[in-house]
Amino acid sequence: MIDPDERTWAEAIGMYERGYTIAKVTRREHEEWVYDVRTLMHGDTPDARGWRVNDPLVGEFERLDDPYYPFIDVPTDPEKAEILRSRVHEIPRSSAKRFLAALSTTWLSVARTEDFEERRAGLEAKADIVLSRFPEGSHFYANTGRDSAEKDYYQRISGCSTISTHVWDLGLFLVSGTEVGMVWSFIAW
Repeated sequence: MIDPDERTWAEAIGMYERGYTIAKVTRREHEEWVYDVRTLMHGDTPDARGWRVNDPLVGEFERLDDPYYPFIDVPTDPEKAEILRSRVHEIPRSSAKRFLAALSTTWLSVARTEDFEERRAGLEAKADIVLSRFPEGSHFYANTGRDSAEKDYYQRISGCSTISTHVWDLGLFLVSGTEVGMVWSFIAW
């Protein structure tokens, strides 16, 4: 497994800078990882290691009134934590790699991205770097339905359980014993 450093991490999450995608990692502070997701949803959350984050909403007026914008299902108590947990399903590392690559594509769709095959190896290498922060034994959770673990994320993704103000958001929570990350993409129609 790759051992990322600040430079390789910055290059890897750079694949999300062209889209409306939040990508960041925080320290694991709670036994229940879902409460650490709340920290990630907060707009001014720095990276646990001081590394680059990708957050296109930094400085946007929507965050003045609501620092969690665009998220609406913020896990602030056990009931809300359970609601969020019910919207995501665990997927294997191999699926997480493909999903991370797919989340960087236009319209969050490999099928609608003409140059995907030419870019695929580079995107997968960057996805491997993102995953390398989460060693064996880590868990990955996607909001793409009950059959998330069996999905081929390079095929059309036909459904999601949104956690934002938008009608369509796709994302992945990455959970290790020491860190929790998110890569969450939105389409704001």
